Amino acid sequence: MVFSSLFFIFYFLPVALLLYFVSPKNQIRLIVLSAVSFAFYYIGEAQLLAVMLTSIVVDYFCGLALGASNNKPVKRKIILAISIAVNLLLLGYFKYFNFFTENIIALFSFIDLESNSLGSVSKIALPLGISFYTFQSMSYTIDVYRKAVEPARNFFKFCAYVSMFPQLIAGPIVRYKDVAKQLDKPNISTNNVAEGIKRFIIGLGKKVLIANAMAPVAEAAFALPPETLTMGMAWLGIIAFTLQIFFDFSGYSDMAIGLGQILGFKFPENFKFPYTATSIQDFWRRWHITLSTWFKDYLYIPLGGNRKGAYRTYLNLFIVFFITGMWHGANWNFIFWGLFHGMFLVIERLGWINFLKKMPKVIAHIYALLIVIVGWVFFNSGNLNESFVYLSKMFDVTNFSYKLHGLNLFINAKFLITLFVGLMFCTPIYYHFKTKIRKVLATDSVFGILKLLILLVIFALCVLAISSNSYNPFLYYKF
Repeated sequence: MVFSSLFFIFYFLPVALLLYFVSPKNQIRLIVLSAVSFAFYYIGEAQLLAVMLTSIVVDYFCGLALGASNNKPVKRKIILAISIAVNLLLLGYFKYFNFFTENIIALFSFIDLESNSLGSVSKIALPLGISFYTFQSMSYTIDVYRKAVEPARNFFKFCAYVSMFPQLIAGPIVRYKDVAKQLDKPNISTNNVAEGIKRFIIGLGKKVLIANAMAPVAEAAFALPPETLTMGMAWLGIIAFTLQIFFDFSGYSDMAIGLGQILGFKFPENFKFPYTATSIQDFWRRWHITLSTWFKDYLYIPLGGNRKGAYRTYLNLFIVFFITGMWHGANWNFIFWGLFHGMFLVIERLGWINFLKKMPKVIAHIYALLIVIVGWVFFNSGNLNESFVYLSKMFDVTNFSYKLHGLNLFINAKFLITLFVGLMFCTPIYYHFKTKIRKVLATDSVFGILKLLILLVIFALCVLAISSNSYNPFLYYKF
């Protein structure tokens, strides 16, 4: 089930909120929140709900065991190892089994060995959001081990933390220490409900009105045979995908944060205008913030961070971004994409960042955006060969043409307007206009009415678009 579906908006969500708000006590509210979250996941995943429940049960009891063995360091390490091992085994089996099997078959074929038995192995279904909820659950036991947080004694409190439906499928990755007190006493208020609804509608608009409008052009461009793909078409396709993935994922995050606020929870922000970055370091401080900080706190720093000399720092960065690529998907393209970003982070640490700081900001912006866009080619292609072919078309100046071939079906006034709006809203320009409009209108009440009308129009347009049964899946659901 996706947030941008009529079933979720008009059926599931009202029932879930009604049951949640009429709950007389917080303990009952936690049970209701856990139940509706399990129902949300079951509707989309059915029996794969058991995978998430396994992670919840194991980490809940590991947390209790860690809390009961404060003065037993060896035992604590064993308990933590069990928690991490179970989570990584679940993630490894369900997400990477097919990938490893396919690569072993390819290797056997290359060296002329029989692999018939492997070829008959059944494909493993990928549970939605497994990368998100395993990282979230695993961070809890690590924090309990570090004594950064007290273990959850209430099972339903921990269930609600891991399974909370707003952020269950695609984040933001929430840490237990950030919501533990909120789970005991959520900040339920009319103001939070109103602000949450506003944030949800903004996210819905990003997803349905911008990301979905960019998707057909991006998909068509990447699906074209290489011989018909011109330089202009290649750039149009990757620009469309660059906007699609940002508004798809940031739109989901906005909806998740808004739903959390309606329920009385404050989730961390996940994006901060990443396409305005002036370096790749800056980009990763702005893109998927909860994931990059997770890797920093639970992988990069434990590996030694930048405390063990320059060469070890570079190695740590490559390890982190190799894992970042793997986290995004069981595909060599994702691994290459992660290492590609890791390489530029190392280059910047080698001194390139100092040159960037001395350059005009516009040059630094162009550099960062170009690297990010090139990286998205690997992210969106089916395999490495397709990626390099697409890139060759992007930079083949001898193949420049205004002809659109298969894309002319999608290039119209609506697409061009959406493209312009998307480019504008990748920047903080909204806040500039908001200030100007507020000054013109003079009173907050008039400005408030205008905002309400705009939100109602956005919501109505989204409902109409969803009703047309057009493209609607979330890109990050597969991660």
